[in-house]
Amino acid sequence: MIRLFHVYFPRRVVILTIGEALIVYASFLVAALIRFRADSFLMLNYEGGFFKIGLVSGVLMLCMYYQDMYDFMVLGNPREVLTRLVQVLGITCLIMAFLPYLLPAARLEIGFFVLGIVLVGLSVAGWRKVFWALNRSLPLARRAIILGAGHLVTTLAREIRTHAEWGVRVVGYVGRPLDTAGPDELPYLGGCEDLPAVVERERAGQVIVTMEERRGSLPVEPLLKLKAQGVLIQDGAEVYESLTGKISLESLRLSWLLFSPGFWVSGGMLFYKRLTSILISALGLLLSVPLMAIIAVAIRLDSKGPVIFRQKRVGQDGKVFDLYKFRSMQEGVDAPGQHKPAQENDQRFTRVGRWLRRTRLDELPQLYNILRGDMYFIGPRPFVPNQEEELSQKIPYYRQRWSVRPGATGWAQVNHGYCATVEDNAEKLAYDLFYIKNMSIGLDLLIIFRTAKVLLLGRGSR
Repeated sequence: MIRLFHVYFPRRVVILTIGEALIVYASFLVAALIRFRADSFLMLNYEGGFFKIGLVSGVLMLCMYYQDMYDFMVLGNPREVLTRLVQVLGITCLIMAFLPYLLPAARLEIGFFVLGIVLVGLSVAGWRKVFWALNRSLPLARRAIILGAGHLVTTLAREIRTHAEWGVRVVGYVGRPLDTAGPDELPYLGGCEDLPAVVERERAGQVIVTMEERRGSLPVEPLLKLKAQGVLIQDGAEVYESLTGKISLESLRLSWLLFSPGFWVSGGMLFYKRLTSILISALGLLLSVPLMAIIAVAIRLDSKGPVIFRQKRVGQDGKVFDLYKFRSMQEGVDAPGQHKPAQENDQRFTRVGRWLRRTRLDELPQLYNILRGDMYFIGPRPFVPNQEEELSQKIPYYRQRWSVRPGATGWAQVNHGYCATVEDNAEKLAYDLFYIKNMSIGLDLLIIFRTAKVLLLGRGSR
């Protein structure tokens, strides 16, 4: 795993991305050499060829990202990869056809561009096929053993088995036998006292410790000896966090919240969060005034009721504030203080409101909330008081979400989407705690980048 922006990325996916970026650039470079031949030196050095190739390569890589070609659900499906690659090439052609009207320096000679697109399609398809064949090769995967028992054992094994791009293969577990049984049961390899022999027999290069009660039961000396021999020893909760981008609530302990790194925000970070929130909200309000005026008129013409919808939400330290949105539902459909989460095809939506929710434009008035300090631009999403109180009683550590100011977008929103059930909100809390623990400028930039993807593709809205 490689850590960037306080988030872990599978090493193999990073290698895949870098390799594809080089292949895309090299394909257009070869296209230039074939198309212009002796004049290629002139085109590349004196006609901005290197810049043009870099620009079209960047556009193509962005299209690949926005088409989820680095998502683990797509990586292992060759047919889906080919389909999305064709879509990427088509979208890139459309963008590069219109881009020169905004940026004349981006204009490409048609023969060179077509040849480059063909070479990119062939080379990327071949590279993906070779990469996936190597990635699925079991000898190239690190063999891991889980030490311990409990919920985290099966959860970790399932996550690792699902994500082949992580390059880890769990061969079994050591410790007390699990009570569960079934076709997907993880092989039991022996007790804690058998750990050194099991590691040697299974040729394991990694031991993941998931023991919930470690005092007096953790085999410290064998683990230290294995570590000295080059075996990677890792804490199960940290491995789960790095693999999934969220915290395991089932194995969460109060002592971990108290003593783990993170869950502490410096004065500099608070200053950065407030300053960027002011700048973004002020600029957003100025730029969106004409659009908000049009939306206001559309709401008034479409249905009775106020244009702006006010609703109580829970903010930092449990303090309640008024959140502002464009009204997207019929007036008076919910009892005061008893707002129900939106459902698929919810009949409470107005015609304009349904479109506003789909495009997320109903959220624009929240820029005022951000400007006056109720929220940050990025943070845990605030809920209504009755819903927050109910969830805090049903989900352990839920009140930890209130330790920072809420946000208009956040790590949970770009990873999980809309929440309608207690289980959904427990999953969202796992992502929110990850964000609170790892809050940083880099992570905020990554969230903004992913939020743009969600908005452009219209995902997760109701």
